[in-house]
Amino acid sequence: MKFTFNWLREYIEVELAPAKIADHLTMLGLEVDACEPCYPDLTGVCVARIEAVHPHPNADKLVLCDVNIGSEMVRVVCGAPNARAGLVTAIALPGAVLPGDFKVKPAKIRGEKSHGMLCSAKELAISEAQAGIMELAADLPLGQPLAAALNLEDTMIEVDLTPNRPDCASVLGIAREVGGVVGNHIKPPVTEVPELAGHDLPFQVEVQAPADCPRYVARLIKNIKIGPSPWWLQQRLAAVGLRSINNVVDITNFVMMEYGQPLHAFDFDKLAAGKIVVRLAGADEKMTTLDGVERQLDEQMLLICDAENPVALAGVMGGANSEVDNATVNILLESACFDAISIRRTAGKLKMSTDASYRFERGVDPQAAPRAMERAVQLIARLAGGEIVAGGVDFKAAIPEPATIKLRISRTSALLGLPLSADQVAKVLTSIELAVAPHDEDTLLVTVPSFRVDLEREIDLVEEVARLIGYNELPTAQPLVPMTFPEQDPSRLLRKKVSNILLGLGFYEAINYSFVSPQHLDLLGLAADDYRRKTVTLLNPLAEDQSIMRTTLLPALLENLRRNANHQNPDVRLFEIGKVFHPMGDAQPKEPMRLTAVLSGRRQPAAPLLYGDEATDIFDVKGVVAQLFTSLGLNHITYEKGAAEALAYGDVATLLSVRANGELLGSCGVVDAKILKAFGIKQKVFFVDLDFDLLGSQPLQAKRFAALPKFPSVKWDLALLVPEKVAGGEMVAAITGAGEPIIEQAEIFDVFRGKNIEAGMKSVAIAITYRSAEHTLDDESVAKVHQKIIDMMISRFDGQLREA
Repeated sequence: MKFTFNWLREYIEVELAPAKIADHLTMLGLEVDACEPCYPDLTGVCVARIEAVHPHPNADKLVLCDVNIGSEMVRVVCGAPNARAGLVTAIALPGAVLPGDFKVKPAKIRGEKSHGMLCSAKELAISEAQAGIMELAADLPLGQPLAAALNLEDTMIEVDLTPNRPDCASVLGIAREVGGVVGNHIKPPVTEVPELAGHDLPFQVEVQAPADCPRYVARLIKNIKIGPSPWWLQQRLAAVGLRSINNVVDITNFVMMEYGQPLHAFDFDKLAAGKIVVRLAGADEKMTTLDGVERQLDEQMLLICDAENPVALAGVMGGANSEVDNATVNILLESACFDAISIRRTAGKLKMSTDASYRFERGVDPQAAPRAMERAVQLIARLAGGEIVAGGVDFKAAIPEPATIKLRISRTSALLGLPLSADQVAKVLTSIELAVAPHDEDTLLVTVPSFRVDLEREIDLVEEVARLIGYNELPTAQPLVPMTFPEQDPSRLLRKKVSNILLGLGFYEAINYSFVSPQHLDLLGLAADDYRRKTVTLLNPLAEDQSIMRTTLLPALLENLRRNANHQNPDVRLFEIGKVFHPMGDAQPKEPMRLTAVLSGRRQPAAPLLYGDEATDIFDVKGVVAQLFTSLGLNHITYEKGAAEALAYGDVATLLSVRANGELLGSCGVVDAKILKAFGIKQKVFFVDLDFDLLGSQPLQAKRFAALPKFPSVKWDLALLVPEKVAGGEMVAAITGAGEPIIEQAEIFDVFRGKNIEAGMKSVAIAITYRSAEHTLDDESVAKVHQKIIDMMISRFDGQLREA
């Protein structure tokens, strides 16, 4: 938001220097980006009068001008078509440095000496006008510096506004903030509008989308004269970076900067049937905006239309078919309040950003629409000679009543560390136009004006008091920290523990957006009736690829992996712990936590000399799960073939369900090749997907400590032929759970299928470690237990002992 110091002083009495104003605004929370002279390059430029004009002896298009600069006469060579005797203009004398670092020096031009340069407004960066040299008022003192003569000695201040302060996107809003510091109230412009009496209103306004347009004010002005704006208006707009177009358009821009209320002028004679219709766009509807670009619209975009066609993209830009031009005679002026979300969505989809959309996206005051209209009508009548048709349209939908907030004086004093009275607090708040009334001895009732959309709670009012008193006036004190140990969140502790375990296993943690693209679910191959297809859809997405909330963590991790692989980093181990979101009808969405990890590339990329190029396989995945569960104290892990949740994207041959204590926690396996192709991944990828909430609810096995064994162990092997359906984990669990005290450990060291093995069978070789805590084992005692185990395994798993 840009404004000038002189413009500000039209609405608030202030004796402070511009730099001091900038300091105060920064302390008020309005960050000042720039505070600099509007026209720094006018030193050496003064008012002069051309006394005589002579032909140039060596050039047809140049003339020699005798110029009076007050103290002396100088001769200047000039090529401007409007150079004539008696013209008061601007001259840059030798030594002046003009915009663009152009240095003026005495020079010979086609053989004639020139002691300066007669300047146009564009050459001085005052205006875009380039019709010739400047034509100034005849009564200006000759020799006076141009900046002083034209009241250009001004300072431009630029403020970087936060989205919650749309009220400060106007000079009056900034003046209100300054008034809170200096203790003066603002003086808004007085508007008196001369109207034509006895005229029927020759236009209609129909608002078909009141939710997106809660207020629409329109007035008709006839017989205007389109032309250039007066100098003061051009200069004021140029100082804040706006280009002068014509008097009517410049007035709408001026009032927008003054009140923060965007306006738009339509050529009334170009509106079909003299009618305005505010509606949503139709499917596949198009319109051409003022910049000459044809825009493809959708059904969520708000339009201003006449009886036949769209004439403006509401709150963003007008249409080319209703543009005010030099032939315009009658205009319909619009001052409206549009829904901030609707305008933000439209501007975002069309990739458009205008001064109007900047304000509407943040929210404009619905009560400002008629005030801005009256101000604009007043200026148009004065500067464009229009006749104001009596009456107008002021459509109002459901505009919220001003909110009333209770503010406790004791609470305010405690938070700020200052002993404050009710009168002090009331004085501070009324200085920025908040209505204050006593409620009881310790409480004020504060009515929030419609332009302060950021004030919603008591703490917001406390912040206002702190801002206006001055943060530097608040006393400093050591914080009082209660010496109690806070209750620990079990979920947070588990998350930290799981993260540390996986980091120790070589993983990196990913934190992805919860907002994702609907295309992710298609790429993952989920069926149409899969519950993960039911998503929470955002009403106002930041972008099309962030329009729903995720129902699974896997797609984002696959995207992360693809980006790494595309940047020559194929060895990837990533995990994410985060919420997924499932809609629950009218209730709040369900937000379970998931733990998902992906592995790809080499097993040990950090030690290639030791491990070579061994690729990650399914046993690495099972090892990760086993290590995670063991570190957490979950020792009863089982795997089952197949996993219904992952069938859509997991390779069926390696897909496993993961259970702990008999409860299904998730799945692991290989991502199906078709899914990898859809994501643009050219290497094998393994995944683990667990229910984090269930993981945290599992009973943990307490840690137990035992003395180091005193007696040696012995290891005996057995090889059993068992059906393919028998899981190796079941066999190991059967051995360790057999109740034999000398069995210390059992592990599978070989699985064989093929030659001499019957179809549908497999050979599983298991090493069993035996040890006694009381004595050294002999072969006979071990053999008895070993035979029991063999008999039990043959019976339980319908197997047979495989002879060597």
